[in-house]
Amino acid sequence: MTWIDFPLYSSIIIILWFIGLVFLAISYKKHSIFKIANVLFVAGWVVMILFVVKLWLELDRPPMRTLGETRLWYATFLPLIGFVTYIRWKYKWFLAYSIAMASMFLVINYLNPETYSKTLMPALQSPWFIPHVLVYLFSYAVLAASSIVAIKGWYDSYQGNFKIETLKLADNLVYIGFAFLTLGLLFGALWAKEAWGHYWTWDPKEVWAFLTWMGYLIYIHYRHFHMHNSKQALTILALAFVVLLVCWFGVNYLPVATTSVHTYTQY
Repeated sequence: MTWIDFPLYSSIIIILWFIGLVFLAISYKKHSIFKIANVLFVAGWVVMILFVVKLWLELDRPPMRTLGETRLWYATFLPLIGFVTYIRWKYKWFLAYSIAMASMFLVINYLNPETYSKTLMPALQSPWFIPHVLVYLFSYAVLAASSIVAIKGWYDSYQGNFKIETLKLADNLVYIGFAFLTLGLLFGALWAKEAWGHYWTWDPKEVWAFLTWMGYLIYIHYRHFHMHNSKQALTILALAFVVLLVCWFGVNYLPVATTSVHTYTQY
């Protein structure tokens, strides 16, 4: 079975990505080495996709039910975001971060094996389940990428070599992530209407999802009206990501989690 072979798949993926990073680091003015690095990145990502697809087929359900399964999707989306961003803006550090984060998620899943139950509770047996979860996971991956840009911006500012291009990269990532976050919120409301009869019930998960959406909306508005206050903008961006983390898994550990209909994500 595919999930039993996860250690093998994850080892192959991490090795391919790590070797790709080594080649990328020594590819300065050597186009042939740069091509090899690209091939290795794509090969690792293809193996990742292969594992997810095979897992989906064997479970006969989308692998999006538990935190461990969502980590697989982050490990899928982050390298894609990093690679596309690198091709567009040539930030090696950003690609390295994306690969490192994806590898970290794979290692976490290796250390905490999933049971991969085939059962799916009735509320999740909805046509809205896949689009809602997929767009949310993608938006979270993009917004997580923007958070590391914020951290780098802070570091560069402290070192006295802050570049406005760093903030522009954060802006572009937030715009993309916020668009998908909005779609996820809308899909979730439609799903809630179908499953529980109401678009919005102020469930703890819904509240934190709304707070996450508001956090990034505040960042966008702040950037529009205060274009030259980079430090404050980066602070808002970092705080918005903290709220996102609470929404993703932190809410499961809050006392109000017992009243939430979304607590299935922790099993």
